[in-house]
Amino acid sequence: MSIELIVLDVDGTLTDGKITYTQNGDEVKSFSVKDGLAIASWVKLGKQVAIITGRTSKIVERRAKELGIVHFHQGIHNKREVLEEILKELDLTMDNVASAGDDLNDYSMLVASKLSYVPADASVHVQKIASEVLSAKGGDAAIREMIEKLIVLENLEDEYLALWQ
Repeated sequence: MSIELIVLDVDGTLTDGKITYTQNGDEVKSFSVKDGLAIASWVKLGKQVAIITGRTSKIVERRAKELGIVHFHQGIHNKREVLEEILKELDLTMDNVASAGDDLNDYSMLVASKLSYVPADASVHVQKIASEVLSAKGGDAAIREMIEKLIVLENLEDEYLALWQ
């Protein structure tokens, strides 16, 4: 079975986990363009991407739209439950899933997925159950590292590189 869906947490995974508020109360988050390019490439290969996050943010909604992420869920307490709903919709199983998260609220999703990746600065508790601890920290191209590992694992290197030739 191949990996058809990657599921991503946001804070601490796609970002460095910091939330900054301006004097006006606006929220600020930073995303890696390297992660974005890898996510967009994964989608161009005909694969699926989902974001399942515990917080709610217009900034994250905007980033998901920019990257063409259709399966976007915010304010989620039980991430595994939402993942199971997505799998039903796509007619996939957990054997088709690689997930990435950094903290305890990602635990159930990570443990259920066929492959699970955590950034280098993830909670030690999720590091223990992850398929792999990435060398990059959250928000510092950890998701690019994950996707490039999946590209090799799935034997998609030629197709991946052809997207940019």
